[in-house]
Amino acid sequence: MPELRRGGPNGPRAPGGIRGYPVDRLREEIAFVAYHLHWSHAELMDLDHAERRRWVERVSAINQRLNEAAGTP
Repeated sequence: MPELRRGGPNGPRAPGGIRGYPVDRLREEIAFVAYHLHWSHAELMDLDHAERRRWVERVSAINQRLNEAAGTP
């Protein structure tokens, strides 16, 4: 069995977690979706990064359309 390499194209990395994704940004995304869709913390934490970003983008687009319809910048 071949030895498993740890790391990627930029070299070795610490085990576990998502490298380079700021915790503050994660909290901001979770708070945003929770506020608008009233999803629980557990439901939001079950989403992978790409799925959570899609929901943030969709809610943002809806808010933008509603603001434009109401004449709010």
